[in-house]
Amino acid sequence: MTVSTPHSSAPTAGTRSSEGVLSPVRIVVDCMGGDHGPTVTLPAAKSFLDKHPEAELVLVGLAEAIEPARNWPRTTLVTCTEVVTMDDAVEVALRRKKDSSMRVAISQLKATADKPALGHACVSAGNTGALMGLARYLLKTVEGIDRPALATVMPNQKDGFTTVLDLGANVDCTAEHLLQFAVMGSALVSAVDGKDSPSVGLLNIGEEMIKGSEVIKQAGDLLRTANERGLLNFYGNVEGNDIFKGTSDIVVCDGFVGNVALKTAEGLAGMFSAFIKQEFTRNIFTKMAALVAMPVLNHFKMRVDHRRYSGAALLGLRGLVFKSHGSSDKLAFEVALNRAYDAARHKLLDRVHDQIAATLVSLPTSADTTSGSADVGQAA
Repeated sequence: MTVSTPHSSAPTAGTRSSEGVLSPVRIVVDCMGGDHGPTVTLPAAKSFLDKHPEAELVLVGLAEAIEPARNWPRTTLVTCTEVVTMDDAVEVALRRKKDSSMRVAISQLKATADKPALGHACVSAGNTGALMGLARYLLKTVEGIDRPALATVMPNQKDGFTTVLDLGANVDCTAEHLLQFAVMGSALVSAVDGKDSPSVGLLNIGEEMIKGSEVIKQAGDLLRTANERGLLNFYGNVEGNDIFKGTSDIVVCDGFVGNVALKTAEGLAGMFSAFIKQEFTRNIFTKMAALVAMPVLNHFKMRVDHRRYSGAALLGLRGLVFKSHGSSDKLAFEVALNRAYDAARHKLLDRVHDQIAATLVSLPTSADTTSGSADVGQAA
């Protein structure tokens, strides 16, 4: 690994300004990640840098790939010799490719005995499983959290957003994991959106308590107990359409279901856009109608464009890591950089950590709810 700072000495750690934000913010970019690599990440990084004069970038990649950025201002180049591909298994990323751009990028968030962390947040469009495994191995999880979770926002009918987690980091989850996701999601929304008590919905096949798998039923019991203790604002079970209705601020599910829901929503939005385009280009009359409706059509396209919601936060780690779509174009990757910048600037890591630490000590377990059920049975 080689570090190059062409126009200045290595940047020092950021300081907290009087306004309560971190400045300057230094974003680490895995330039080799994703389907398109530097052809997307570098233009997005340059556009981001031009729009954020107080931001700094740490670009990580193969020497020849990131060479075009050598003369950029407020930019540090860190070279590596390997790349984690989209098909690589987690074991390959962890044990064999120890000088990969993804691993080197994440390691910039970790302070050592002889030097502080070089970056405040990391963004990658690379292999989700590898990113999850490396981030967990290098940064470790916050005390009390078993597994990190991917969280992002999805648009809803209330002209706002619904935060959904997990989106693919954890395929199999226990009831306790889903409870931890709810805590992390609540901390995220509280910190970013300023909501003191965001509502949490548990994704299920129906609103009734008796529906769902055993894990979902147990998770519902844990969430209701946490709600009774004042630890969470649990709305109850929600269904897939409630994500887009905005029924609750947060929707919790396992990574398998969350990833399917996310990709389904993206595909549906793309299909609607294609349908509208087809209908308005059928003949000369529909084309004329399209000209009149163009402002409405453009606004609709913007609202359903999944690229505008790129940048899922990997919550529960001792560092800020953001995952962009593997197929991200310049716009999508720049949006992910913006999300990471905003999160770091508003000290999301500290705020999430503090809320999780204050809440987890009092969270219920499956044993608590089982014991409670037994006590009720004996009393009856």
